[in-house]
Amino acid sequence: MRHAAGVGATLGVAAKAFARPAAKASTGRVVGANDRINVGVIGVGGRGSYLARTFAEIGERTNDCKVVAVCDVYEKRKRQNAERLKCDGFLDYREVIGRSDIDAIVVATPDHWHAKIALEALDHGKDVYCEKPMCHTIEEAKQLSSTVHETKRVFQVGSQTTSAEQWWKAKKAIADGMIGEMLMSQGSYHRNSVEGEWNWPIDADAGPDGKGENYIDWKMWLGSASKRPYNADRFFRFRKYWDYSGGIATDLFFHVVAPLNICWPEPQFPHRVMASGGIYVFKDEREVPDTFNLLADFSKGHTLILSSSMANSQHIPGLIRGHEGTIIMVDHGQFEGETDHITVIPERRVINDAYKAKWGTDKITIPVTEKPEWAHMQNFLDCVRSRQKPVLDVDTAFRAQVTISMSVQSYREGRVLYWDEKALKVVAKAPKA
Repeated sequence: MRHAAGVGATLGVAAKAFARPAAKASTGRVVGANDRINVGVIGVGGRGSYLARTFAEIGERTNDCKVVAVCDVYEKRKRQNAERLKCDGFLDYREVIGRSDIDAIVVATPDHWHAKIALEALDHGKDVYCEKPMCHTIEEAKQLSSTVHETKRVFQVGSQTTSAEQWWKAKKAIADGMIGEMLMSQGSYHRNSVEGEWNWPIDADAGPDGKGENYIDWKMWLGSASKRPYNADRFFRFRKYWDYSGGIATDLFFHVVAPLNICWPEPQFPHRVMASGGIYVFKDEREVPDTFNLLADFSKGHTLILSSSMANSQHIPGLIRGHEGTIIMVDHGQFEGETDHITVIPERRVINDAYKAKWGTDKITIPVTEKPEWAHMQNFLDCVRSRQKPVLDVDTAFRAQVTISMSVQSYREGRVLYWDEKALKVVAKAPKA
């Protein structure tokens, strides 16, 4: 296992550097039932370009919204997206946030910029659709939760799978008593490729010295991360490096932990978290592991077990075990994959007569209606109008972020970590009840 010494101290320094004044309740334009929502997209690499295009397509179908501005520190990406969407383009995100005609900001930058941009947007009265993970550190997650509540803005985290129906059907089944006392949740995220995960193509001509569309504002891109000379691998393949990403945990496990928090009776902070893994196959410049496992215990009395490898593509079923039954949300194991059903399997040896009378003893299949991938973005737009809580709200995402960020810290420090829910911080020993 590869560890980084002094991670806790590093996180403390980062938190201090990130300190900001308390948010003030801010008001943006009141969007009427027939008003079009003007959207600005900050960060238009692969994922951001997809989100910008999808919001634009929703607008073309429904007139609900229009992308009026895009921003990226890479001139080529900015220009291509601005031309494609026939909107304004900027290199500096502050020019987008400062526009009074923009109602909502989409944040699709590298992870280490998510919180800063989202917080500034909230303070400017904008509603925010923030790509997963919600942020890069636990301190940022705390600040986002506090600021969303103080500003009363709509904040949706962009794990699109959470708008799928299976999680909500599973939540109801658990609440109805179909699995009895909850014991354990399990899931996985597996991939495999010749190139090695996150080794996206590099534009060799691009950089801070590039001319025209090859220009990258490297200083802006680094932001609060450690200062260093331009490195194309870090820019184009940022998920391989701790400064900008948590690797598998923050990129992929967010798609597992967030929907599980929806399934559970209520979203929960972990009590104890540990992680293991290593760089077993892709021995390139990467710092993050290609194989990673997470184990978390919760004070309510259940455990979360997640496995992953970027060098093997076989998933395990996504399910929740209870004393009286098991509910399987994704039997193929792909939390982002489509499914038309969930399954409940009763524990025949322990269920009582009341359970048998209500549910029977055989496997129960519950149909699920598949939703389009853009349903999550439509939910955000609907909430911008209604001011209701979106599917993946800040509080649910906060709890998911704590679990996965603690797993990153556990892996890097090589020790078990605990969460002090009263103080909202990571501690080395179990807090007293």
